[in-house]
Amino acid sequence: MTEPEISERFLEGYAQILAEVAETGRRLTRDELETRRTLGREAAEAGHQLRALVRRHLAETRAAWPLAASGAAASGAVLGAVEQTVDAFAEGFERAQRITVRREEAARREFIDDLLYGRSDLGRLAERATRFGLRLSRAHAVAVAAGPEAYSESDAVPRSVETALLSRFSGRKILLTTKDGRLVCIAPGSQPDVLRYFAKQAHVATDGGQVAVGRPHRGPGGVVHSYDEALDALDLAQRMNLDDPVLYAADLLVYPVLTRDRQAMADLVRSELGPLKEARGGAEPLLRTLSVYFDAGCVAAETARRLSLSVRALTYRLERIHQLTGSDPSDPMHRYTLQTAVIGARLLDWPANEL
Repeated sequence: MTEPEISERFLEGYAQILAEVAETGRRLTRDELETRRTLGREAAEAGHQLRALVRRHLAETRAAWPLAASGAAASGAVLGAVEQTVDAFAEGFERAQRITVRREEAARREFIDDLLYGRSDLGRLAERATRFGLRLSRAHAVAVAAGPEAYSESDAVPRSVETALLSRFSGRKILLTTKDGRLVCIAPGSQPDVLRYFAKQAHVATDGGQVAVGRPHRGPGGVVHSYDEALDALDLAQRMNLDDPVLYAADLLVYPVLTRDRQAMADLVRSELGPLKEARGGAEPLLRTLSVYFDAGCVAAETARRLSLSVRALTYRLERIHQLTGSDPSDPMHRYTLQTAVIGARLLDWPANEL
């Protein structure tokens, strides 16, 4: 982009100040310094670069160098005036930039809140999205990374992930932010490689944190839908003890299906697993035995190893489950119902919570 031409008004009165300083040796007055600050602010608002403005001041200094400044004392006074002028001008410029940055940050945060919570008029939201590089008429997917601590955008972890993403995908339309202490990445649904790379970088940067990726959805409401799917996947991983570093909502669709009728699932858990409460030590040890048994592919030796039991002790537990529930975990006819009930118990946090 071509640098806009610097107007003469940003140096208005500068040559006259130099001439007066060369004759009198005075310093700039308070009003003159405030005028320079104001001009610096206006130059920043006009879109100029500070380096170009300083260069323009130095060129004007050389062109307007007073003839009276031939002596060492006069030259020193003029150089002092140049220093005061440039310093005041830069102060006004930087102050304007800080205000602009704060406004941009506030606007960006407001947009992200509206986008991820589904607030605001969808048409207006789509218009605002273009300012941040998103075209919400297309499908987008959201990935969310949760680490051992809460993060803000100024922390080192989000910055390192952002640097890695921008280095790899500098030309892509990506929005990286933090929300409720988690890292959030929004990318076009047609570019799954972006979210895969984000997941890899976030997992490392958060020291082994877990990442969930929602499915791509179209339109302004599609972003919040994908975001909710990613959050649900993280919540599901916690309840189901899923330790995969990256979770894909598309791979976990069976779980929301199972809990869509919560009452029916609660009835299944009560009827199938409720009798386990009669066991010595309560239902939890036997429920964990079933969970590990199914996770191990119903292989007794592997289950015993994971539970730090002998195969004989495991066999006793499975027989006890059969006695209490009437369902045999080793029988394929009973296995599906039992496994579904075990999944339901984990989703509903039973027996810790009464159903």
